[in-house]
Amino acid sequence: MKLVLICYAGMSTSMVLNRMRSSAADRGIEVELAAVSLTELKEYMEGASAILLGPQIRYAVDDVRRQVQDQVPVLAIDTRDYGRMRGDKILDSAIKAIEEFKKQQDA
Repeated sequence: MKLVLICYAGMSTSMVLNRMRSSAADRGIEVELAAVSLTELKEYMEGASAILLGPQIRYAVDDVRRQVQDQVPVLAIDTRDYGRMRGDKILDSAIKAIEEFKKQQDA
């Protein structure tokens, strides 16, 4: 699974990604994580399972959906989970979004 997190590439995003990696490792989930700016999305979206937007850039969710042409789920990270560095909750949200997206595609 490949998750691309769009952010302003701040320190908090790196810490969130580390918590997500740790949570995935604890559960035996293989995940590739990348934190990129909005302008870098096209370079990283190939093979992505989901695109996550940090709270500071959630305003761009519709633009990102248009860029990925509804090929993968796009979701804004919950502000509380991001602020509390809840990598486990953010990972769970991404997995749930991917599962729901696949169900919609199969229907």
